[in-house]
Formats: sequence, C-alpha cells, structure tokens
Amino acid sequence: MKKGLFLALSLAATMSLNAAVLATVNGEEITDKDLAPLLGAHGTDFDKIPDQMKKQLIDMAINGQLILEQAKKDGVEKTKEYKEALEFSQDNVLRNVWTQNEYKKVKISEADVKAFYDKNKDTIFVSPAQAKAKHILVGTQKEAEDIIAQLKGLKGDALTAKFSELAKTKSIDKGSAMNGGELGWFDESRMVPAFSKAAFALKNGTITIKPVKSEFGYHVILKEDSKVKTTVSYDKVKKNIEEQLRSEKFRTVMQDKMNELRQGAKIEYK
Repeated sequence: MKKGLFLALSLAATMSLNAAVLATVNGEEITDKDLAPLLGAHGTDFDKIPDQMKKQLIDMAINGQLILEQAKKDGVEKTKEYKEALEFSQDNVLRNVWTQNEYKKVKISEADVKAFYDKNKDTIFVSPAQAKAKHILVGTQKEAEDIIAQLKGLKGDALTAKFSELAKTKSIDKGSAMNGGELGWFDESRMVPAFSKAAFALKNGTITIKPVKSEFGYHVILKEDSKVKTTVSYDKVKKNIEEQLRSEKFRTVMQDKMNELRQGAKIEYK
C-alpha cells in the first residue's frame, strides 16, 4: 500500500523490510505494517488478533487503498480542498512531533518514583480484602430458611453442588442463578452493607445459618474463598507511577513553555 493512505497516522508506523504481505490491490501490497494506524495509538501485535478481526482490518485497508486510487484518478490532489487539508495535516504533524519530543525530554528520577510509592502505598496501592461467593436470593424469610434447612449438614463438593442446584431453581436473581448463584470475587464496597458484612464474616466453605435481609430480598450466602488485604509491590507499579509523574511534570513544563512563547510573540486580539 502506498504511504499516502491515512497520511498523518501512517507517520507513526515504522516500515520494515520483513513486513508480511496480507493482500494486494491492483498490484499494491498491503502488509501488516500498513495496519498499524488501524490498531490504535499504542499498537497491537497483529498475530494475536482474532482471525475474524484480522479479516475486517485487512478489508478496511483494502477499501482505503481503493479510495486512495480513485481519489488520484479523480484528480483530488489538484484541488484547493486537498491542498488546504494537506497543509493543515502537515501543521498538525509538526505540532504533534514537537510535543512528543518535548515529552521525551521530561525525566523522572527513581527517587521521585519511590518517594511517591512510599507516600501512597497504604492508600492508593492497596488491594482490598476480597471474598468469592455464591448466593440464593428469595422474596421471603421463610423461603430462605427452607433453603438453609436443605443445605444443613452438607460440606465441600456436596454443599457446592446442592447450593448451585437450588440457586438455579429458587433464586430470583436470574443473572447469577444461571451460574449456580456465582457472584465471583468482590470487595466489601461492591455489595450492599448487610450482604458484605455477612459474606466477609463467614469462613471459607460455609453458608449463612440465618437469612440475610437486604433491600433486594433475603439472601443465603455460600462463601467459597477469600483474599486478605495486600499492598501492591513497588516493582508492579513503578512504571505507571513514572508515567503519571512524567505527565504531571509535562503539563507544568508545557504551561511554562507556552508562557515563555507567548511573552516572546506579538499577539493581537481582533
């Protein structure tokens, strides 16, 4: 495919001698490198994309090449609109490249990153305690008590199997009922207070011995597993911290730079 396709975005794609040819359009090759503008600003490994999506992307590139060829046949390159749009695109590319270069100049020290982590590790970088549970939601306390009676004395796989069976037939929460009442992992803030308090108070592999009332009805809860509150390690977040600090510093640097440029420029409002 010729470089004219998606001119502004294509500047970000690095052409390679070993680019894989995916299709041809009137003799013009379309390679995996030509799809870079379609994969987003951060890029994606084309080989990891599902086959159906690959076909869609290739078809988009083919359509783009056909439009490009037709536009040239129609003499669009000679029109005033094209020349104005090209000039606008070139100016935008200049601004974007300059801004990117300025961003690359911003440096954040390892000490600053570590200091930010140490200051916030007990708040921002905490993974809260979590529980994994199933529930059966019914409309009355009597229904919930009957379900608890049917589960009484069961343990392990027998309890889980019976609980799932009852959830599918008794629970009015149809979203979870189809999965045996499964709610997955959650922290205390994700559930209504009464439910969270009861779920987190249970031991793994046990059920509530009394119905849990909430605004939705009466719950019978089976706690499957739990995770304690943990602090995310520095190594896992230091790159994110560095980028956050760089972005914050860049905004300040750019503001100072713009003030400097404006002071040195002759600006007239009309």
